[in-house]
Amino acid sequence: MKRVLSIAGSDSGGGAGIQADIKTITVHGMFAMTAVTALTAQNTTGVYDVMDAGPDFVRKQIQCVFDDIRPDAVKIGMVSNSDIISAIGDELVKYKAENIVVDPVMVATSGGCLMKDGAAAAMEEILFPLASVITPNIPEAEVLADMKIESREDMLLAAEKLAAGRDFAVLVKGGHMEDHADDLLWIPGKEPVWLRSPHIDNPNTHGTGCTLSSAIACGLADGLSVEDSVHRAKEFITGAIADGLNLGRGGGPLNHMYRL
Repeated sequence: MKRVLSIAGSDSGGGAGIQADIKTITVHGMFAMTAVTALTAQNTTGVYDVMDAGPDFVRKQIQCVFDDIRPDAVKIGMVSNSDIISAIGDELVKYKAENIVVDPVMVATSGGCLMKDGAAAAMEEILFPLASVITPNIPEAEVLADMKIESREDMLLAAEKLAAGRDFAVLVKGGHMEDHADDLLWIPGKEPVWLRSPHIDNPNTHGTGCTLSSAIACGLADGLSVEDSVHRAKEFITGAIADGLNLGRGGGPLNHMYRL
């Protein structure tokens, strides 16, 4: 059985973070392991509190996983401060981790801020160079590329800026665009790939980014290329949104189990 490690925050509402990752990895027929970076008190209406794990405790969780059941892929989600980011980077380098997907989670779907000052720069400096692919949405790509994104041309420019001189691929997720939900996959040395998708009429998209990045990690664990992993993950996330699960009083979660 393939094994995937999720390094991310816990979502008490069950729709995003570690909980979404475990569900996604499990329905892909793989064994999910976790290193919890933070506890959040949240539901479909918002994030009400965040309690970070200590960097040494995050470090110990990663060590315990790699020393016993080495993962075939690693997904990194919510990491709220630079000390935790440094600890993660140290351990992944030490263990020569492979097939790393970095989802630069900055703001929850419900609007809650999940990253402290300086953490984005630390993530870009420490974790991005270890990644096979990074998966920013439009607001995250705007921060990381330091530009406004209002068109497909802007998405191309942002991806090019983020990948310049680096070996990792960039998936700019277009779900925040008004006229389309197309994603852009930029792989250095290759032609850009557009993953075309119409907006699905469903306001319940809590945990979409977490789910997509975990599904990509599953593809990499399966030995697929980055491009094939992204295509398979896009198909999965589209089905999970289109299934129309409706839970909670706010922006509800996807149905990760729609294929079962």
